[in-house]
Amino acid sequence: MEKRNHPRIALKNLSVDASDGVGFFQGMISDASRFGVCIIDLPKRLNEKAKKMTLIVNGQGKNFKMTVRPRWSTSHGPGKSIGAEILNPPWGWTEFIMKFEPKVHDDVWGSVIL
Repeated sequence: MEKRNHPRIALKNLSVDASDGVGFFQGMISDASRFGVCIIDLPKRLNEKAKKMTLIVNGQGKNFKMTVRPRWSTSHGPGKSIGAEILNPPWGWTEFIMKFEPKVHDDVWGSVIL
């Protein structure tokens, strides 16, 4: 059962530099929403039990720095994937993700002219 408030959007070509407070590691964003990310291709030595992690997300000519709280992790082969909640998402990230969200046709504010 899906517990998400915001739908996840599949994204490509977004790299991540992640810090667990001890080291820096590289991975890729597989999908994201305004308030969450799924990071793949991380090395197993990253501590997914850290209370908070710092991410630098790079791609499409943009860079976003954010703090996340790991919510789940899975190991596979030489690496792992982590799902994380974005704490206080930066406005630039929200705008970036909104470009990929499905358009809602019954949005009453979309027809308001000021």
